[in-house]
Amino acid sequence: MSVNEEERALVAQIEGHLLLAATREEGRRAAARLADRIGWLTDTQRADLECHFEAEYLDLARTSWRRTTERGEQLRRDYEIRYQSLRQRLLAGLLLICVLLTATALLTLSA
Repeated sequence: MSVNEEERALVAQIEGHLLLAATREEGRRAAARLADRIGWLTDTQRADLECHFEAEYLDLARTSWRRTTERGEQLRRDYEIRYQSLRQRLLAGLLLICVLLTATALLTLSA
């Protein structure tokens, strides 16, 4: 792995950790807001609810990230196929133009 690739991998890993930490914090805040609405909970019940809510929130976020990644990969594949198709058509068109220009030049020179 080159230095550039190692740096990119490190940055991606750091970004992943930061995203995970931010999502956990969002989950904690959402759990605390929910628990605040349920005023009759004991401290133990509140802590348990917040813990379960945070875990569920994180699971939902991971599922969302996974779906987004899968969709991105699918779009990339689709666009690569489309790009290759367009590239082949362009090349075929350019070759056809070259053949036509060569044929026209030969006909003009032979006349």
